[in-house]
Amino acid sequence: MADWERAKELFTFYQGSFIHMYREGVLDEYKGFEIAKEKETEWLDEMVNEFTKQLSIMSWTGVVGLESLARSYPNPTILENVATFASRHLMSADSVVKLIYAEKMIKLIKLFKKEVSVEVLRKAYTSTLNLLEDTIAKPLILDPGHELEQFNLKDKKALNIEAQRHIDELKQI
Repeated sequence: MADWERAKELFTFYQGSFIHMYREGVLDEYKGFEIAKEKETEWLDEMVNEFTKQLSIMSWTGVVGLESLARSYPNPTILENVATFASRHLMSADSVVKLIYAEKMIKLIKLFKKEVSVEVLRKAYTSTLNLLEDTIAKPLILDPGHELEQFNLKDKKALNIEAQRHIDELKQI
């Protein structure tokens, strides 16, 4: 394995987070490769694209990955990608997927609210609000493998309370 391949493996595994690399004892190894910032930015952009491709109405893996990546790589494209996906596809998702996407979008809005255009911010805010209001208004829908208990929710009423809490949080932004 070439040095840059090992460096990329470490960098992508820890999503570009030097703190996580340090905690796991691999930061010195990574730093030894002397990777240019431009190359790291290229790798981060690749990760954004990969997680964006994973956005799905059946799963929250992609949005969780993007939200996690955004903490160490504050790229406003992340919010734009998630907001675009949510506004086009998520109204047909199950109740839990909608709630998780809304929760992650609120975190992304808070992270990027000063770095994105008003148009992108409005789209993200509106998409998030629509997801939460739809979750409250419609009957509980769960796809196989998506259980309320995974999120410490026992029924539709608890789900609605959580959705309303997120609406209140969104209004505070």
